[in-house]
Amino acid sequence: MTSQAQRVVLVTGGTGNLGRAVATAFADLGAHVALIDRDQARLDQTAAALSGGSGQHFGLVGDLGTPEGVEAAFAAVIARFGRIDSVVHTVGGYAAGKPVHEAGAQVLDDMFALNVRPVYLVGAAAAQHMTARGGGGQIVFILAKAGQKGGKNAAAYTASKGAATRIMEAMAAELREAGIAVNGISPSTIDTPANRQAMPNANPDLWVTPAQIAQMCVTLCTGDSGVYGANIELFGRGG
Repeated sequence: MTSQAQRVVLVTGGTGNLGRAVATAFADLGAHVALIDRDQARLDQTAAALSGGSGQHFGLVGDLGTPEGVEAAFAAVIARFGRIDSVVHTVGGYAAGKPVHEAGAQVLDDMFALNVRPVYLVGAAAAQHMTARGGGGQIVFILAKAGQKGGKNAAAYTASKGAATRIMEAMAAELREAGIAVNGISPSTIDTPANRQAMPNANPDLWVTPAQIAQMCVTLCTGDSGVYGANIELFGRGG
C-alpha cells in the first residue's frame, strides 16, 4: 500500500477552484502532485504554493481532448515521478439556457467535448498505466448532480454529465478485478467566485465547497477504501 507521503496524484484542471483544492488536500498529506491545465504560468504558481513547493510538485500544459495530448501528459508525469497512483479529473464545462429546439447542435458538441471526451481519454490513459504496472490505484471523476436527470433548458449539459457517469460506471466494472478503484463525485452547485457572481441572490452557505469535494477525493484515494463504482452525492445543505 502506498503511503500518502509516497503517493503520486495527477489532478486535471489543476489551476481551477476545485483543482487547486484537490491538489492542496493531497499536498498537505505529503503526496507528490502533478497538475494539468492550460496556462503554464498559473500552473507554476499553483505548484509553488502547495505544501512542499515546486520541488515536490509540478504542472504541465496538456490537451485533454486528444489521445495524443493525454498520452503526452501522462508520459511527462511518469517521467518525473516514475508512476501515477491516483488520478482526479476535475475538468468540465457548463452551457445552458435554451430548449433543445432553439439551442442548436453546437452546444451539444461543445458539452460532449468538454464533459465526455476528456473523461473517456483521461480514464483510458490512467487505466492503461495502472494495469501495465500490475494493477492497483484510484481514478476519481468529478461529475455533477445534473447528470442524474435531464433538466429544463439544459439538455446538452445534463446529457453530457449523464454520459460521463456511464463511462465511470463502465470503467469501474472493467477495472475492479485489477484492484483499480474507479468512482465519481456528483456535487450540486459548488461555492466558487464564478457561481457567486452568476447567482448573486442565492445563498452560497447552502452549496458544497471545493474543500469538501477535495476531502472526499482523498478518502477515495486512501488505501483500499473498498469503494468501487460509486457515484457519491455531495449536495451541501441546499440539496
